[in-house]
Amino acid sequence: MDGRFLKQLRKEKRISQVQLASMLNVTQAAVSKWECDNVPPETENMRKLAAILGVSVDELLRGERATPVHEIHYVPSDRSKRFIRIPVLGRIPAGIPIEAIEDVEDWEDFPVSDTIQGRRYFGLRIKGDSMEPEYRDGDVIIIQQQEDCRSGDDCAVMVNGDDATFKRVRLQDNGLTLQPLNNKYEPRFFTARQVQELPVRILGVVVEIRRKVRRV
Repeated sequence: MDGRFLKQLRKEKRISQVQLASMLNVTQAAVSKWECDNVPPETENMRKLAAILGVSVDELLRGERATPVHEIHYVPSDRSKRFIRIPVLGRIPAGIPIEAIEDVEDWEDFPVSDTIQGRRYFGLRIKGDSMEPEYRDGDVIIIQQQEDCRSGDDCAVMVNGDDATFKRVRLQDNGLTLQPLNNKYEPRFFTARQVQELPVRILGVVVEIRRKVRRV
């Protein structure tokens, strides 16, 4: 593992060695050893470390970010509008940056006028009924990548390094709740400490929903 790359990522996130050590329940000396002696942490801590820093385990071991698999680019339409072409993903695997995910199910055109400069966007296909009735199985949601949200936003969220889930986020003073819209499913509450230590990471916020209607 390249300790210099780890240090660079940590500083980009504005996390101190002490804070990172607390998140992983290790000593500051351990973090310092990873950075200075190129000694990788154990597998479980490596996975959590990658999730905290927003890279894959492979990137962390290699010491460099992966080259994006899909370039987001402008596609021609009529003379009055421009669109970006964004990938539609069936799932967001743990530890893999969205731009490096190779399992692209489809592509969607999204108006440039609806974007914010400097932001990235991706599509995610809904699987299951936990967010019904507002979101149905098979719907495609357009997500704006960002690491924060407002209370009540519907977000793609990574919990404890597992594959991303899609839920409504309720922010509270002492933590946050991931709220399904379908009453068959129970909400999940995470304390502020759990948000930091698991961690619970916001990957992006829904800005549009797209649904295909089958006609007989």
